[in-house]
Amino acid sequence: MATIYTHITANKWRTAILLSLFLVFVTGVALVLGYAIGGQDSGPSAGIIAFGVSIIWALVSYFASDKITLALSGAKEVTDKEYPRLVHEVEETSITAGLPIPRVYVVNESAPNAFATGRDPKHASIAVTTGLLDKLNNAELEGVIAHEMSHVGNYDIRLMTVIVVLVGTVALLSDWFLRWSFFGGRRRSSDREGGDQLGAILAVIAIILAILSPIIAQLIQLAISRKREYLADASGALLTRYPEGLASALKKIAADKEPLEVANKATAHLWIANPLKNKTGGVGWLAKMFNTHPPIEDRIKRLEQMAI
Repeated sequence: MATIYTHITANKWRTAILLSLFLVFVTGVALVLGYAIGGQDSGPSAGIIAFGVSIIWALVSYFASDKITLALSGAKEVTDKEYPRLVHEVEETSITAGLPIPRVYVVNESAPNAFATGRDPKHASIAVTTGLLDKLNNAELEGVIAHEMSHVGNYDIRLMTVIVVLVGTVALLSDWFLRWSFFGGRRRSSDREGGDQLGAILAVIAIILAILSPIIAQLIQLAISRKREYLADASGALLTRYPEGLASALKKIAADKEPLEVANKATAHLWIANPLKNKTGGVGWLAKMFNTHPPIEDRIKRLEQMAI
């Protein structure tokens, strides 16, 4: 039977695998572009350069992805003088969990939501919206903070924050390839023998990449198992010994219709509840397959069963 410790180990391995696949992907794209732009001579050179750049970017992803995520979300670090209720709750929950106290951030948004980020418990941050603070009572806020603290202790945060940067990079490279193929690649390739044929091939590849890039981004996000939310719910309930608090918080978050303006597809999987709930399309099994969170009704049901 899987335990929290096996889950932590699995998250560490997933991070290493995803970063490795990222290096391979970037190098492969650079090789294709190198051959297309300068022929066989520049293909290997472009690959070597791209590999070096990929390593640097992978390190940036590892060490700075939390800062990028917080910046994308418009989060501002706060002190106990500004938000004493929130900061004290984070401190108390950290002590209960036996973890270092994370830095605390607030997002000025009326929609209730929260997320945790960082590469490990020593470099963790927890961010909540002003709407969450305004709309939840103390027991509900405690449940949400315990949930996010569980993500920190389970090393979910490392995997989730690296994903944010990787998804954006994959989409950027695909877009770059698309623009080059249509607006520059075909014209420059025609200057060489067989350039028209090569330009046509690159145009087809670019179209395929343009179609697949959103799907690739979604699949990378789905590399994070939905079970992490269930586990964080259960771990958080154990911390507070009051699962009803988190269940009630999730009910309020699900019922709230305020849009989370700072949310986007790259960071949606970080939040405690899907912030794109009013922006996602599709119905039935297909929509569920591409959802970043398990159904919130199921999470509430499990928490209520824990309280029995």
